[in-house]
Amino acid sequence: MRWLFRFFSLWPLAALHALGGALGWLVWGLSPRYRAQFRAHVAQAGLPFALARPAIAEAGRFIAELPKLWMRPASESCLGNVRVDGQMHAEQAFAQGRGVIFFGPHCGSFELGPQALAELYGPITAIYRPARKAWLARLERLARDRANLTVVPASLSGIRLMHKTLRANQAVALLTDQVPPEGLGVWAPFFGRPAYTMTLAARLALQSGAVLLPVSCERLAHGKGYFLKIWPPVQDMEASDGGARADLLHGVTQINQAIEAIVLSQPGQYLWGYARYKTPRKETSL
Repeated sequence: MRWLFRFFSLWPLAALHALGGALGWLVWGLSPRYRAQFRAHVAQAGLPFALARPAIAEAGRFIAELPKLWMRPASESCLGNVRVDGQMHAEQAFAQGRGVIFFGPHCGSFELGPQALAELYGPITAIYRPARKAWLARLERLARDRANLTVVPASLSGIRLMHKTLRANQAVALLTDQVPPEGLGVWAPFFGRPAYTMTLAARLALQSGAVLLPVSCERLAHGKGYFLKIWPPVQDMEASDGGARADLLHGVTQINQAIEAIVLSQPGQYLWGYARYKTPRKETSL
């Protein structure tokens, strides 16, 4: 599989995205369950289906571009075809000296986002859940670890490293719209419906004082590159008199609101087929 990834990594980005678009529509045609879940989530967000329809092809493009993103030589910058906006938000956040938490949704090229941020503001520590298939987990680990970018599994040691990173006024990165295991999240509104949402980003911010910065990485048409946007910071994350649980729920709700804003800005690139409202799986709590 690694050699297959290397083969596709040599393809032009436009060709990979064309192949991925066809793959996205193939999956759409073959899976009634996927279509139903996709449509239900779009309706829950209050959007007309036409606005989200491009996301069918974009889901396939996400898969097709992985060889290009994962097999890029370590000496080659990823910023050559990335347009960046909102850098002043990151600069102001780092100037506070408390660390930065970059977070975003499964929208656009969320694999490229941490790589680009690492080149701009590294070192960065990113947390992820390893793939269940052993060969893919090995490939992920080899491909995602790069200069100024350290990826750590969602474990107690990984979370400890993230705390250490923030204390050094460095950055961490994570996707906050994935459903965590039972005991690692709270039920918070997402597009008007309760969704089990990870608490890690809010906990890190409350405990360290780090600045929460939403980030999106939009995929441009016809393989012309990407648009990385750093959004204004989430405000009012300081602890209040309402108690730890109330503070945590308030913080998670604010993070979900920031994710909603990103999704609404580019509904044609969100993974609407992801089971966002599912019941969390039971695993050993961290």
